[in-house]
Amino acid sequence: METYYRAENEAMPYITGNTLTVREFRGSSKSDLLWTELRAMQSWNNFRRLYGRAIYVGYAFKRPWEGGHGLMSQHYAGVAFDVGQNLNNTQRAEMRSLASRSGFWSYVEPVSLTPTWVHFDRRRGTPACPEGGYPLTRRGNLGAYVLVLQDSLNRLGYATGGIDGVFGAGTEAAVRAYQANRRIGVDGVVGCKTWSSLMAQVVV
Repeated sequence: METYYRAENEAMPYITGNTLTVREFRGSSKSDLLWTELRAMQSWNNFRRLYGRAIYVGYAFKRPWEGGHGLMSQHYAGVAFDVGQNLNNTQRAEMRSLASRSGFWSYVEPVSLTPTWVHFDRRRGTPACPEGGYPLTRRGNLGAYVLVLQDSLNRLGYATGGIDGVFGAGTEAAVRAYQANRRIGVDGVVGCKTWSSLMAQVVV
């Protein structure tokens, strides 16, 4: 895990050519704490180079309690982008097709779900729920999904000992306390039932 202090008009960490600024990544979020993963920034670099011109970013990062997306949105993990709102339908179709063919993204949303923008993301892991969402998360894990977990638990009053992206003893204790209070099997592992319950409580 790495921490950076950047101004709004500076490039996000690991971004080449200032093609994605902190302001663009933050979008409408009011948070001064943002997170993502290196693989998402690398996918942006690769796709932006392939696309060859500026990409308008309408939405990227949101913290779960800021809402605006589904209960287990990849935007809360900081690995998703909704772009191209300034393009016409033909241009968006071309961008969507290029994103799908590129292999840089884990998921590119079909036009039926996002007709007026293009959504692509670099999600990680096998979803804990059959219908999708976040991966099973347990002690020893690191990264964006742990940050989502810690942020959500702290928001509900279950102290994890900080928001650092490291699933350690404090985060496990908070998960177990949440599971006990919600009458979910207490094992300290965040699977489908725990993720679904937690996000339903947090996301507005």
